[in-house]
Amino acid sequence: MTSPLHRLYSFRRCPYAMRARLGILFAELSVELREITLKNKPEQMLAISPKGTVPVLQLSDGSVIEESLEIIVWALKQKDPQGLLDKSVLLQANDLIERNDNEFKYWLDRYKYADRHFEMTQAEFRQKGEVFLQVLEDLLTNRTYLLGSNVTIADISIMPFVRQFAHVDRDIFYSLPYPKLQLWLQHWLEHPLFVQAMTKFQPWQEGDSRVVFPC
Repeated sequence: MTSPLHRLYSFRRCPYAMRARLGILFAELSVELREITLKNKPEQMLAISPKGTVPVLQLSDGSVIEESLEIIVWALKQKDPQGLLDKSVLLQANDLIERNDNEFKYWLDRYKYADRHFEMTQAEFRQKGEVFLQVLEDLLTNRTYLLGSNVTIADISIMPFVRQFAHVDRDIFYSLPYPKLQLWLQHWLEHPLFVQAMTKFQPWQEGDSRVVFPC
């Protein structure tokens, strides 16, 4: 009989799900992964999290964590071998993540889906998002990571959103005056744990064999 694992409902292309996977990988934990499709969300997920967004982590005791940042913090509190929850920068990290989630994400969505928003041009939406990119660029002056020489929760929480912004138009992104940020992003795109986080899985269906993540 297989032992119970915490169960993660995830969608590979969602930046919130990406950062939750990264948190689990940096915590060196294993979970049962159920990859979903947004057009056909499994009833089992909706039963424990009616809001219907990913990621959702159902712990082996039945309790549920529905927010990506809370999943990361929970995972790193179990084990944090690289010190991503460094208390000396945690307040700064939380402020930066809040700005990413509440300000940058707003402009990112409009930049990515400019054909759905007519109050500005796509270029104007991009320029609004660039205000936060400049903040990150300034932080990366003489630093490898956003808050110092070591990776923190800020890096893994923000990177998937910068990646999504860059991928709206890669040529434009890499022509912008943010060389430190571009190198930081490229470092993350090649990082072994991010490559592992982006492993493709078939959407889960009732009756499928259990998928353990990381493999």
